[in-house]
Amino acid sequence: MTNSAPPDSTRLDELEIRIAHQDQTIEDLNAAITAQWKLIERLERQVERLGERVADSENAAGQADPVNRPPPHY
Repeated sequence: MTNSAPPDSTRLDELEIRIAHQDQTIEDLNAAITAQWKLIERLERQVERLGERVADSENAAGQADPVNRPPPHY
C-alpha cells in the first residue's frame, strides 16, 4: 500500500502559510472597518451640522415679516 498523505512537516508548513495569509486578511479587514467608521463618524457630524443649519433657517424664516413672505402655495 502506498501512503498518499503528505509528511507531517509539509502539512505543518501548509497550515502555517494559511494562518499567515488569514492573519494578513484579518489585518486588512480591520483597517478597512476602521477607515469606514472614521468616515461614518465624520458624516454623522456633518449631517448634525446640516440639521442645525436647516433648523436655524426655518426659525429665521418663521421670524420674517409676513409681508415679505411668499404665499404658502409657492
